[in-house]
Amino acid sequence: MANVLITGAAGGIGRALVARFFSAGYTVIATDIVERPSDLECAHYLKIDLERTVEDADYAATQFSAISASMNGDGLHALINNAAIQILGGVDSLTRQEWRKTLDINLLAPFLWTQALLAQLEKAKGSVVNVSSIHARLTKQNFVAYATSKAALSGMTRAMAIDLQGRVKVNAIEPAAIATPMLLAGFIDKPELLDDLNACHPSGEIGRPADVANIVAAIVDGSMPFLHGACLPLDGGISGRLHDPG
Repeated sequence: MANVLITGAAGGIGRALVARFFSAGYTVIATDIVERPSDLECAHYLKIDLERTVEDADYAATQFSAISASMNGDGLHALINNAAIQILGGVDSLTRQEWRKTLDINLLAPFLWTQALLAQLEKAKGSVVNVSSIHARLTKQNFVAYATSKAALSGMTRAMAIDLQGRVKVNAIEPAAIATPMLLAGFIDKPELLDDLNACHPSGEIGRPADVANIVAAIVDGSMPFLHGACLPLDGGISGRLHDPG
C-alpha cells in the first residue's frame, strides 16, 4: 500500500484528509503536536512539534527517522503539508516572535520536510501537496503574517516544481473559508453572520473539509500527470467577486 504523510492531522481539514486517504486504502502516517485523537483512523500517528523541527536540527533528525521507520522501507507516495498557524495582528502590533512562529510553521516546515523526505518521495515517484490559502492572493486586515506566509508558500510551490521537475510532483491548493469545527465555533452565538459568510460566496456556501480532502486526493492519485506547479483555488468563486457598496 502507498504511504501518505499528513501534517496537522488532528485539525478539521487534517482529519478529513486522514479519513479520505485511509478509506481509499493508503497507509496513512499522521502527525500533529497534540496527542492522537481516539477516533482518528490511521496506520501510524506521530506526535511532532512542527516548529521545533525547523529550529532544532537534532530533534528534526530524530522525528524524520521515526517517520522513515514507519514506511517499512517503502517510498512516500505523498507528503501533504497541511499544518498551519494563524496569528492575527496588524503592522503596528505583530511581534518578532509571532512572525518567526508563523513563517517556521507555515513556510519553512513544508520546505524542510520535503527536503528531508525527498529520497522517499523520489522512490515512490511521489507528490507534494501544500495547503496554502486564498490569503496567498486576497486578504483582509490583521492577516499580515498569515497572508505573507501563504503567498510565500504558493510561490515556493511553483519554484519547487521547477527545481524538482521529473523527480517529484509539487502542487498547492488555496482554500477560502472552510467549515471546520474551529471556524464554526466562532459563529455559535451569531448564526446570522455565518449565513452572511455563506451568502457572500457565489457558490452559496463555504467549503467543507471533505472538499479539501477530495481535491487533494485527486491531485495525489496520479491521474493528472500534467498537473505540476499549480496553485489551485478552492474558494466557491469568491476570488472573482467584486464586492463594493454599489
